[in-house]
Amino acid sequence: MSGNMKDVYGKAKDNYTAKIKLKSGILFVWFLLLTIICLLPIYILVINATRSHSDIANGLSFVPSHYLKSNWNKVFTDPGFKLCYSAFHGYKNSLIITVCSTFLTVFFSALTAYGIHVYDFKLKEISYSVILLVMMVPMQVTSAGFIAFMSDLKLTNTYWPLILPSIAAPAVVYFMRSYMKSSFPLDIVEAARIDGCGEFRTFLSIAIPMMKPAIAVQAIFAFIASWNNFYTPNMILISVDLKKKTLPMMVSALQSSDKFNDYGAIYLAIALSIIPIIIAYVLLSRFIIAGVALGGVKE
Repeated sequence: MSGNMKDVYGKAKDNYTAKIKLKSGILFVWFLLLTIICLLPIYILVINATRSHSDIANGLSFVPSHYLKSNWNKVFTDPGFKLCYSAFHGYKNSLIITVCSTFLTVFFSALTAYGIHVYDFKLKEISYSVILLVMMVPMQVTSAGFIAFMSDLKLTNTYWPLILPSIAAPAVVYFMRSYMKSSFPLDIVEAARIDGCGEFRTFLSIAIPMMKPAIAVQAIFAFIASWNNFYTPNMILISVDLKKKTLPMMVSALQSSDKFNDYGAIYLAIALSIIPIIIAYVLLSRFIIAGVALGGVKE
């Protein structure tokens, strides 16, 4: 009997080990496939930046070519190209808008989440529900009224309508509050008050350092969204010259231009436009896993 049970338990253990190995293998293949799907467009973009226009027209290739220097010269010296694209002004304008809007988004969203989480006041939950309700309204629904309002304020063709609205970011507030509910005990605030620390100083000196993973994650998302934003700048910057346009506007002008159709140079211009996003991700990526895991805790 005991021999039969040993045989039975031995088979069960072998089956369990085999199931774990099979599950690990399936997950490895699945995540490898997802990684390839995510990175393949970027790889093709970089490869095409090194190829000539005729090579790109002839078909897809995964091997880099030797036309990078000629494409580089076209991007920065070709007179026809300069009518639509200026890397220096594009980087400068996009960085001004992106850095300012990212800072406003994470700072004021953290401040709003801190106020809702720490303080008890009337209509607290209702105000939070209103913030979540605003999150459901897409930008396209309010764009006509937004443009008319900015026109009345004489703010079209300026960067202010692209920076100041980033103060109100309901999705970031929701994430920040979820993060604070899971990892920010209120006892710390009470201890700071007993020690004589002011309310705003408590937020700056205690809350902000404890929220660094959540702030880093949302900073990456806000940076990418603002850097790639073409819709709103294209509505606000309607009659500015090339020196005031953002990088996505210049890339879009290149793709739609009938005067310049060198796809090798266009791919190089697009590849140059994603470099700041890669740098921001590399600098802040170590915070992503911890921040997303804690911020994703259900209320």
